[in-house]
Amino acid sequence: MKFYKMMFSLTLTTSILITISSISWVTAWAGLEMNLLSILPMMKNFKNKFSSEATIKYFITQTIASTMMIFSILFFSNMKMFSFHSETPMMYLILSSLLLKMGAAPLHFWLPEVISGLSWNLTMTVLTIQKMAPMILTSYTTIANNLTMMTILTSATISGIIGMNQTCLRKIMTYSSINNIGWMLSALMMSNSLWLMYFLTYTLITLSITVPFNLNKMMFIPQLTKLSNNKMSLLIMMMNFLSLGGLPPFTGFMPKWITIYMLSTKAMFYLTITLILATLTTLFMYLRLMLPMAMMHMNKSMKLKTTTISKKMTTLNMISLLGMPFFMMTIQLF
Repeated sequence: MKFYKMMFSLTLTTSILITISSISWVTAWAGLEMNLLSILPMMKNFKNKFSSEATIKYFITQTIASTMMIFSILFFSNMKMFSFHSETPMMYLILSSLLLKMGAAPLHFWLPEVISGLSWNLTMTVLTIQKMAPMILTSYTTIANNLTMMTILTSATISGIIGMNQTCLRKIMTYSSINNIGWMLSALMMSNSLWLMYFLTYTLITLSITVPFNLNKMMFIPQLTKLSNNKMSLLIMMMNFLSLGGLPPFTGFMPKWITIYMLSTKAMFYLTITLILATLTTLFMYLRLMLPMAMMHMNKSMKLKTTTISKKMTTLNMISLLGMPFFMMTIQLF
């Protein structure tokens, strides 16, 4: 890894720690700005002609969200008897800025366009690590409100519908991330520990999928035929997609199952039913990805780096696919 990437990766991690451990909203805002300045140089890639456009779009969107956030913070500082757990227009504004930063629907318009111009490594970073700080800051507000409910329903429903029409793998993973944002916000309403479990599970499964894509330079659905020569890699990739969709008995099913149970105990039946139905459209999107892998066999299929994947990914895949016993041991925490 180049020195400047190591340096900015360190500042990126530090900014997240500053944000989630801050005791004031001004410090949290400063941490988010430090986070933005850390990731922008990493996005610029002279070999990719679309990286400049993606960097500018990301910068403009995050700047708008930061402006909304600091405006709300300054407005709140002039109010003597104010609680961040009260539902006021300015509270909705600061919540909207956090939802815009994480790319939750209907404020997701920037995320697919930015991701389509990034490498797989940065795609993984934006879809996972970059959501951590806004999510934790969201938990400091009144999360169980009408705006959050609308965001959860919108993120869960439109992601699968729009994702079915995509051929770019990075955009498909983006809409998958938007769908999981709805689930993570639902988990965050119930318990911070439940959100953490869901976030770690989603990150692990997404990593298991994006690393083979990165190693074999897969960008579009037809390129998935690279996996047709190796049955083990093909099977693992298909199982990872099913796990990401929340199909039992894979690991991705457990966080969704616990979230559904917790929502049911709070009598949020309409939200629960909507999330379950929206998951079906997302599963259909993943099945559409699996068809080229399972049924298309080219006469001269391109060579897959199976040795590299088997050495680096076997343990990670086993954890991401066979983590059910671990969740069964920790389910009593919720």
